[in-house]
Amino acid sequence: MKTMNIIYREKDIPNIREYDVYVANGGYDALKKALGQKPTEVIDTVKASNLRGRGGAGFPTGVKWSFIPQSEPIKYVVVNCDESETGTFKDRQIIENNPHQLIEGALIAAYAIQATAVYIYLRGEFWDQAFDLDARIEEARKGGMVGKNIAGSGYNCEVYTHVGAGAYICGEESALLESLEGKLGQPRVRPPFPANKGGGLYGEPTVINNVETLANVPWIITNGPDAFKKIGTEQSAGTKIFCVSGNVEKPANYEVPMGTTIRELLFDLAGGISGGRQIKALLPSGGSGPIIRINGNDDPILDTPCTYEDIAAKTGSILGSASFIVIDETVDITWVASKVTKFFKHESCGKCTPCREGTYWLDKTLDRIMRGEAKESDVDLIANVARNMQGVTLCALGDFAANPIIHTIKNFPEDFKSHIGAAKTPAAPKTAAAAGD
Repeated sequence: MKTMNIIYREKDIPNIREYDVYVANGGYDALKKALGQKPTEVIDTVKASNLRGRGGAGFPTGVKWSFIPQSEPIKYVVVNCDESETGTFKDRQIIENNPHQLIEGALIAAYAIQATAVYIYLRGEFWDQAFDLDARIEEARKGGMVGKNIAGSGYNCEVYTHVGAGAYICGEESALLESLEGKLGQPRVRPPFPANKGGGLYGEPTVINNVETLANVPWIITNGPDAFKKIGTEQSAGTKIFCVSGNVEKPANYEVPMGTTIRELLFDLAGGISGGRQIKALLPSGGSGPIIRINGNDDPILDTPCTYEDIAAKTGSILGSASFIVIDETVDITWVASKVTKFFKHESCGKCTPCREGTYWLDKTLDRIMRGEAKESDVDLIANVARNMQGVTLCALGDFAANPIIHTIKNFPEDFKSHIGAAKTPAAPKTAAAAGD
């Protein structure tokens, strides 16, 4: 089993992060090609490629671009590099090792919707990466690929970076826009949606795409949509970067064609389960998606193709951003649920009552369960709280916080039962007679 590096080209071309090396290997040729076409032709090419958003939702990228009204004079492209999902670390590797491919992809998107500027929003911990990205943008500017009259085409577009303050909620697109505008990072009430007037950055129509999504665009423009669709599957085209962590021998990012099986990813590439142990569970989309029960290394579920449609249909979970957290037989799933719940409780922005209060009570009750002080009714209680958090919040964080509870209880009831009445019984107090008085 081999990787295929459409995005992680540094594995094949040393120092491709440098402008001269990137250009010498075809860099910015896709942008020049796009600039010679009509914007609608560029959108149609991306549509035809069946590129789906790599940030988690899997929405068709070209369709998203087509929502932008061409009649509006001011439009923006925003790059989501907040990357705060548990177990996700793919975008950081892109901006550190192949930044120009992101810049080029973002500029192609900007030309396609006729945007006046690109804003790259980075998570609060990415200060060093932001400074380096600024330097790469200036390299591209000196090469005539950013700013006024890009590549002599007459098209003008600026590229800026913006660092957040380290809030998970700012990975949600409307909260990201609020933060980018200098406001408190909390989700907006929609409609209007970002693609519409009044709903985007500074009230202007805006396309928001993940780093990995845009890094695919230059390859598509250069090689054509049919070549991209030959990689992967009919519904999930191209390669996908999988962030593999947890109880595996070789945790890392792996870029492979869509349709690669879970078994190939975890055992052929990531070296199998740590210490030769058996796999017990998989979180395929970090803490946000439903946990998958896997009954050992021979379970047929491991032969599930890694695509948006197969993960949903065959495992009941979601691919999301493909942050695969592997859990082996030694791990208590109740502990996993507790850890993930603490994360969501900490990261809840507090705007919605069900999320704010729900995560607090889930965490409090799970602590009681972990101490062995709970009753069986407490397990039913947290399941009920989680169900009442679903579908009633402004953004998906309420659903994400509910998933670890609902699906760990459903798929691993024995782990929860092991904690009921498990607290040590206190020693009986000594009587006067027992004490020899």
